[in-house]
Amino acid sequence: MRVAIGVEYDGNAFEGWQIQPHGRTVQNAVEHALAQIAQVPVKLVCAGRTDTGVHASMQVAHFDTVAKRPLEAWVRGVNSHLPASVCVLWAVEVDDDFHARFSAESRRYRYVLLNRRIRPGLLGGRVGWTHGPLDEEAMRSAAACLVGEHDFTSFRAAECQAKSPVRFMHSVEVRRQGDIVLFDFHANAFLHHMIRNLVGSLVFVGKGRKPAEWMAELLAVRNRTLAAPTFAPDGLYLCGVEYPARWPLPGGGRIIGAPQLLLP
Repeated sequence: MRVAIGVEYDGNAFEGWQIQPHGRTVQNAVEHALAQIAQVPVKLVCAGRTDTGVHASMQVAHFDTVAKRPLEAWVRGVNSHLPASVCVLWAVEVDDDFHARFSAESRRYRYVLLNRRIRPGLLGGRVGWTHGPLDEEAMRSAAACLVGEHDFTSFRAAECQAKSPVRFMHSVEVRRQGDIVLFDFHANAFLHHMIRNLVGSLVFVGKGRKPAEWMAELLAVRNRTLAAPTFAPDGLYLCGVEYPARWPLPGGGRIIGAPQLLLP
């Protein structure tokens, strides 16, 4: 049968999602734990691969298995074989036509940025950080041009393997909660480093180094070298994946789990 699972993890403990020979990835850890329950090797497919240091409060993956186990075994049983930095949140049986990556209609990411004079201590490794005041209204104005279908070449990593740089951005939100600035992105899919590059350029605008109109200019010029440097991975969270409602997934397929941090 095919089983879909929801996974959360602290990206600081791993070198990204994708399986590597050295074994220090989320996929390595979860596949090993699943194999302990299935008693045979298990291959995972995820909704979106994350880089080293990037977190997930709601990653979705699926696997096929001939092992007949109660669904709770794929949650509590698997978690008993996982390190503290990663856990399975839920498991459901799905039809064979479900695919964690290709069936997804959209994905959501949140970047959590600490904006204060002193670097993070308690939230170290879990938030980005910048000192100096930020103009949230200017950043919101700059982000408005990102909504819709665009060529995001200016915000794409050189090593990005996507066939096309065109993505459809459903929404971008920028808001402050005390010393925390939240950047929420909702798109059909994202390019390699796309969000970290977008946040870096939005912070340039927020600090007054560039005007809000600069973001639209970057989109038009399609040149990565003209945008701001890539921002740190610490504050980036995959926090939602959305699917058609025909599968018995949590939330009717609208699977969203914002990171639960010590925010005001």
